[in-house]
Amino acid sequence: MEIDWESLGFSYMDTNCHVRYTCRDAIWDDGIQCDEPFLNIHIAATALHYGQSAFEGLKAFSCKDGSVRVFRAEENARRLMSTAERIMMTPVPETLFLDAIERTIRANLDFVPPYGTGGSLYIRPMLFGSGPQIGVHPSTEYTFIVFVIPVGDYYKGGLTPVSAMVMDEYDRAAPNGVGHVKVAGNYSPGLRPSMAAKDEGFPIVLYLDAAEHRYVDEFGTSNFIAITNDGKYVTPASSSILPSVTNKTLMALAEAEGLTVERRQIAFDEVGDFSEAAACGTAVVITPVNRFVRAGDVIEVGPREGSGPVFERLYKKVRGIQVGELPDDYGWTRIVQ
Repeated sequence: MEIDWESLGFSYMDTNCHVRYTCRDAIWDDGIQCDEPFLNIHIAATALHYGQSAFEGLKAFSCKDGSVRVFRAEENARRLMSTAERIMMTPVPETLFLDAIERTIRANLDFVPPYGTGGSLYIRPMLFGSGPQIGVHPSTEYTFIVFVIPVGDYYKGGLTPVSAMVMDEYDRAAPNGVGHVKVAGNYSPGLRPSMAAKDEGFPIVLYLDAAEHRYVDEFGTSNFIAITNDGKYVTPASSSILPSVTNKTLMALAEAEGLTVERRQIAFDEVGDFSEAAACGTAVVITPVNRFVRAGDVIEVGPREGSGPVFERLYKKVRGIQVGELPDDYGWTRIVQ
């Protein structure tokens, strides 16, 4: 199969295989390698009826030294365990998770974009209730799957800034709900507002807190981050926000640079006072956001073109560590091949 590595988007592509594990009565099997991208699932599976379903997203990279490395897989393993516990699924042990990731990558090395192309191997672990259960009750069987696809950037243009629509008509997640874990059901309610925003030319949606619509929560699929005029790195503190591995990475790098990092409530009224604002996540690392539109009012932040200097610097550090151009002083990467 010929792949145009330079023109990769962010869409599904068949690869060699995926790996699949089954848990019955709280015991995980040794897993199998599956060549076909299809499932035979019971019609009464709890994933289909009661939303016992979760996923993660992480990446592997071809590196400067010829190795293939996966980035911060342990963090994704722990977050999946947290999600599983919240919706009463049997958690995937961290060792099994990491073995599954490496097993899947090695079986699909032909699909890892070459070093220098800007692409990466996106890894999608999934955990869901696959056993039959008609009463509202946790399943007695769970399936854990890892598949991979080669991808480019989610938003084309690298550090090219985008405009965000501030969403007042919909909420992403409620306080004390499941916004802080990566359940599959968090994403379907966001499809309608996301499509409505895209129809008006906005590639990204910003949600405010569900209780008062006064404070920044997060973007549809990414954490909100900003730089204040006095050089502080700020990101919202909210029980409804998914703890982003990328945000955690950026905060560590910002602190290493000597920046003050604050996780706190951020009033939407503050946004116009920031020198830089961005969305951060696995798919993009950082996407600068230089324009927020709310009910016709426009707030502009940062440079009109490109990223501000702080986020550009942090972006380059993350990418440099991921592809082996900078030393990994934090032990964030695992060599797979």
